[in-house]
Amino acid sequence: MAERQPLRGLYAITPPGLGAGGDLAVVEAALRGGVVLVQYRDKDADAASRLATASALRRLCRAYGARLLINDDLALALSVGADGVHLGAGDGDLQFARQALPAGCLLGASCYGDFERARAAVAAGADYVAFGSVHASATKPLARPAALSLFARCRAELAVPSCAIGGITLGNAPPLLAAGADMLAVISDLFAAADVQARAAAYQSLFEDKPREFPQSATV
Repeated sequence: MAERQPLRGLYAITPPGLGAGGDLAVVEAALRGGVVLVQYRDKDADAASRLATASALRRLCRAYGARLLINDDLALALSVGADGVHLGAGDGDLQFARQALPAGCLLGASCYGDFERARAAVAAGADYVAFGSVHASATKPLARPAALSLFARCRAELAVPSCAIGGITLGNAPPLLAAGADMLAVISDLFAAADVQARAAAYQSLFEDKPREFPQSATV
């Protein structure tokens, strides 16, 4: 197994309609390009399909030393032995999830543009927080914009990694890192690329100049 990657870098969110068969080739291409986290998100597939796909993704991520997180489904994350779960508003209690997750598993929280939500999430045990939409997003066109100042404030006041999400492209990514984001969550600009591996590698290269250190939580 490859060496486990830190909470810094490209955070790939799986595209809609991902299957447990040949469609996983695009995720493997992203992993070859250096993706450090993969979030499995599928709100439409039936339970059996989600279980099969999540299990296949778990094996794939393990082979590349990346972490697999499940979006909004603690039970699925536990059943496949994922590396953690990511919860949005109304998708489950963070404290309950923290207690249910095995030691070493990650808990991520969507905080939108709300810093007080981020503060509460960290207090409940979140290992990282996500802010967005940082740009207009086709995935969530009605999402409210999140200020870039949230990332610097997160580092100064909460001392946990932060993730930017929403409409991110290679062109608009550098200002997000300059603002203090530690991870970039990307769907379309990654998986719609003609060469997914090369696009992932291009994103990862953005993180090479200025590594950042954070205190490790007791659960990471």
